[in-house]
Amino acid sequence: MLPLLPLLLLLASSALLAIPHRGAAADTKKLVFVLAGQSNMAGRGGVARDRWDHIVPRQCRPTPSVIRLSASLRWEVAAEPLHADVDFRHTCGVGPGLAFAEALRSSVAGEGELIRLVPCAVGGTRIEEWEKGRELYEEMVRRARKATAAEEEEEEGGRIGAVLWYQGESDTVYQEDAESYGGRMERMIRDLRDDLGLPGLLVIQVAIASGEGPFIDIVREAQKGIKLPNVRCVDAKGLALEADHLHLTTHAQVKLGEMLAESYLTHGTEAVSLAKRSGISGKYLWWKDEIDVAQGARKP
Repeated sequence: MLPLLPLLLLLASSALLAIPHRGAAADTKKLVFVLAGQSNMAGRGGVARDRWDHIVPRQCRPTPSVIRLSASLRWEVAAEPLHADVDFRHTCGVGPGLAFAEALRSSVAGEGELIRLVPCAVGGTRIEEWEKGRELYEEMVRRARKATAAEEEEEEGGRIGAVLWYQGESDTVYQEDAESYGGRMERMIRDLRDDLGLPGLLVIQVAIASGEGPFIDIVREAQKGIKLPNVRCVDAKGLALEADHLHLTTHAQVKLGEMLAESYLTHGTEAVSLAKRSGISGKYLWWKDEIDVAQGARKP
């Protein structure tokens, strides 16, 4: 077992890898968020009997400050349904992605800065379908790499702020799937970090609020029990469900997006606080502000 101080230093340094830092272009303008999982991440808010009601809450309305990577790998202004051309075999509605981006934008983003969303979620998928080598995993990696690639030769590429993950409902049908969920999730996170070259990649997962089978609690406990560094969990339990008792309502999706944004923002604060307590010094960039960890100063 590691001594307490070295362990704290290890956790703090890993956490700081996920904090936006100053590159040659100091580019918070290219902060990317990958949205992955199954139907509740893809969005079913306002969907009934395979029809979407087209009601878009204020927090999810299009803005030039929030763009998304289309299925054809083109950047465009993000609009609901965010996953329509990615989860194309299902009827998509409102999901948490745009509400997340709006909460982030209104809290800390400055004028002219872009939040880039990369939809990857596909409804009805189990965690084993997201294993390295499977189509969904490889497509997620391909899209993440495209989203962070430099668009011009002399331009700095984008950087992934976090992977937002909401999946697990389809793993509640069989006890064997539910009991193997935690190990499969940890393996996927390790593989994703390796393939993207981001050992400190922040993953914010959602603990499911519903399921297709009777083993919901086993999956929820596995999700809340992930022990890898830089993995956070937002609990969807208690959020309102549609009449199908499986998918979040539009209002619940907005609330979830705001919860995900709060988790992302507090992660940066907590990482810097841990670094200070552990004696790590240096300068890091949390969204837009330069933070001198040794002094605890924040410079606009």
